Amino acid sequence: MSELDVSLGYFLAVVAFGAAFRVLFRKWPCLSFAAEFTTSFVLVACWLEVQTIIEIGEWAGGLGTDVTLTIRFVVLLTHGVICAGATGNPSLTLMNFLLLETPTLHTLLALAAQFLGAHLALIVAGYYWAMELNDMHIIKNLILRECSTALRVSLVQGVYSECVCAFIFYLIYLSLRCRSALIRVPFFAAVLTLLSHAASGYTSAFLNPSLAYGLTFYCPGFTFTEYSVVYCLGPIIGMTLALLLYMGHIPRIFAKNLLYSQKTHVQVPKGDGDKKKK
Repeated sequence: MSELDVSLGYFLAVVAFGAAFRVLFRKWPCLSFAAEFTTSFVLVACWLEVQTIIEIGEWAGGLGTDVTLTIRFVVLLTHGVICAGATGNPSLTLMNFLLLETPTLHTLLALAAQFLGAHLALIVAGYYWAMELNDMHIIKNLILRECSTALRVSLVQGVYSECVCAFIFYLIYLSLRCRSALIRVPFFAAVLTLLSHAASGYTSAFLNPSLAYGLTFYCPGFTFTEYSVVYCLGPIIGMTLALLLYMGHIPRIFAKNLLYSQKTHVQVPKGDGDKKKK
């Protein structure tokens, strides 16, 4: 368990940093977009270590699939609790923009903050692995200096996989977004864990362009542009289709409902109807 103890310490340090940073910026509401920087940093920094545990721990550390799935779920659950109010996900930020919930400038600043946070997480994780605090990190530095790509299919299949997974997740997200956080956060974490595991042989279903940027954009096998097409275009298409199906229109683009009738049916009480006839 010493291998996981080191990772647990890393997770706690990252989460503590993220929580402290968010508390600090609550004093300046005008800089609320900065919370996206912290949220993205925490998610990517933790997921990079999760990916290391999955890639190396399962065959070198004797960790079973049940352990890695549990770690994924706990990381996503913790992220959802600590970073409530911020998305850390460009796709969700764009969804809020399409729903007319955020202005254009705030959206652009939030997107920039998310990718900046992801890049910082990549740098911090590199320094952390270089310390070689456990056997997994030693093996990673000796054998797996170059990360392995999460994209294991063609570009068309990759876009389709991300699009379908995003469509499923965002339909669920839209259906539960007004429910209590006690229901939403664990359920979303479970859905994302299952989708990530189910799509592990395709794209890993990141459904988050900034997360994919930190985890796989710099891995050999595909170009930066090809990764961008799969992990940016796929989730955005899936999100847009889910929004269109759920609401019948996209508020930022169409004011008129394209799919569902907005006619209201008013039932007249029988007594009133009889009086009118008389």
